[in-house]
Amino acid sequence: MQIYISHVNQGGHLDNAQLLSLVSEARVRFFQAQGYPEADVGGLAIVVGDIVAQYKSEGFHGETMRVEMTPADFNPYGFDLVFRMTEKSQGREVARGKTGIVFINKSDRKVALLPAHIRALLSRPPVFAAQP
Repeated sequence: MQIYISHVNQGGHLDNAQLLSLVSEARVRFFQAQGYPEADVGGLAIVVGDIVAQYKSEGFHGETMRVEMTPADFNPYGFDLVFRMTEKSQGREVARGKTGIVFINKSDRKVALLPAHIRALLSRPPVFAAQP
C-alpha cells in the first residue's frame, strides 16, 4: 500500500492516525483474502476492541508499504490480528502492533462467540500481506 501525501504530517513522515488508516485497510484486505467481507465473517460482524502500534522508523510520501498480518492469542470472542509494516523495496520496518478483533451479533450488536470454523480457518499457518 502506498503512502500518499494525505498520509503525511507536518513533520514530513507517516502520521500516526494515518498509520491506523493503513492498518485498517490491510485488515479489510486480510478478511477478504479469507473469503469474507469484514461486515459478515461467518455470519457475524467484527469490531476493533483495541489497537497498539509502535513505530520502528519513519515512513515517507511515495513509499510502498507491505503489511503482514497474522492472527494470534485467540479467546472465546475473538483474537488479536498482529501486524508488521515494512517499506517494500528495502524491507525497512516502519511499524508493528496488533488489533484486537471482537465478534458481535449483527442483530443485537452484542459480543458473540468466535465461530469454531472461523478459528480453524484462521489458525492455519499462512501469513497475509497486503500489497498494492
